[in-house]
Amino acid sequence: MSPPPPATSRHWGGLGAGATVMGACLVCCAAPVISVLGGIAALSALAALWIPALAVLAVLAGAGGAWHRRRAAVRASRPDLVDLGMPARTPPVGESGGVSRPR
Repeated sequence: MSPPPPATSRHWGGLGAGATVMGACLVCCAAPVISVLGGIAALSALAALWIPALAVLAVLAGAGGAWHRRRAAVRASRPDLVDLGMPARTPPVGESGGVSRPR
């Protein structure tokens, strides 16, 4: 009695097991892997532009805050007289005497 023939993949024809595995990977896994790698590349390209923009924005915000604080300190240090435009009880000096009355 002769031994059974070795198990071979004759039914695959000329493709071979390696090509079949590569084909299955292409159908199953290659598109998601390429999509993830493409997304990472797009985000890194965006970050290359966005991070310097954030740095510039942070510097401008700090300069604006310092400018605003300095302006507030200057305004608080020298109080100016403000004319409110309210009527006086007596006429100003130099005008005709008497009490001004509403008309």
